[in-house]
Amino acid sequence: MQLDLAGDLHDLFRDIVDIRSESLHEDQLADTVEESLRGCDHLTVTRIGNSIVAATNLGRDSRVLVAGHLDTVPVADNLPSHVETRDDGDYLVGRGTCDMKGGVAVALHLAATLAAPSRDVTWVFYEAEEIAAEHNGLLKVRSHEESLLDCDLAILMEPTDAIIEGGCQGTMRFTLTTEGQAAHSARSWAGHNAIHDLLPILQILQDWQADGDHLVEVDGLTYHEGLNATMVQGGLAGNVVPPTATVQINYRFAPDKTAQQAEQMMRTMFADWTMEILDLSSPARPGLDKPLARSFARSVGTTPMPKYGWTDVARFFEMGRPALNFGPGDAIYAHKADECCKLSSLDDCARALESWLRERSEGDH
Repeated sequence: MQLDLAGDLHDLFRDIVDIRSESLHEDQLADTVEESLRGCDHLTVTRIGNSIVAATNLGRDSRVLVAGHLDTVPVADNLPSHVETRDDGDYLVGRGTCDMKGGVAVALHLAATLAAPSRDVTWVFYEAEEIAAEHNGLLKVRSHEESLLDCDLAILMEPTDAIIEGGCQGTMRFTLTTEGQAAHSARSWAGHNAIHDLLPILQILQDWQADGDHLVEVDGLTYHEGLNATMVQGGLAGNVVPPTATVQINYRFAPDKTAQQAEQMMRTMFADWTMEILDLSSPARPGLDKPLARSFARSVGTTPMPKYGWTDVARFFEMGRPALNFGPGDAIYAHKADECCKLSSLDDCARALESWLRERSEGDH
């Protein structure tokens, strides 16, 4: 199957959505994307696993990388897609419409139709973003040939409703465990209740919440940090004093600090308890101080916002490459059973990106 990349953007979007591509099962969509891109004479196409890299090589002064992931979370009886007309416009409804096949459709369309952009462009369509990092297609491309990801600015087509969202917050998930002593609840004084010992931990979290909004400004954008208990486990039976209890905590931290600094803050805050780190992902600074990013922001014309969640922009930040989030769709619909993307958001995103990639690039550096 070959997609009509240069045809109607909305039709292309629907064709892509209706090819199922749950994580680790992107083969059919990856095959289709590769075959379609190889029909573009102005692109050099490389495939690594189920990730495809297509690049212009025009000798321009700067290179932009535009990336979108091919995989989705599991389908939940929400394919094939369908169009719904609502009060504010038409929406395509179905798995992957928001996260993030709208962005993939825009990127594929522009990859085919922009044969001579003012900046060289590397288009990356990669696998396994929605699952564990060991499967992530960007990391596989980087491991195979990092030079394929060289760029002066990376744009991740994450759903932002065609507004630039700079950088991303880091995330740390960890558990704290309390130790008690089991006893029959009829003779509870013979034991020690580990669940009750979670109270000081919860009080620290409550005090932190009450201490203010925890707003942090980084490079002109204001990030909102969060520190929350997300899971509690404990107890053996309804008549047994629990000997152990565990609370899982998620810290979402602004890009003014490194992952290591965030970890040290949490270890200091919870020094009295045994901590096990489940996940620690670095943040990314907005990068809006870079000339090429400023140029893109001016062209888009909307006020950039911070990205509160974690995205793959952090992987580019780790490689020393500035990166922004910019794509169609409102992230609030991502992963929902009625996941959807407003079609006009696709059009807005495509127009903004195409206009910038066509304009003269003087003063980018």
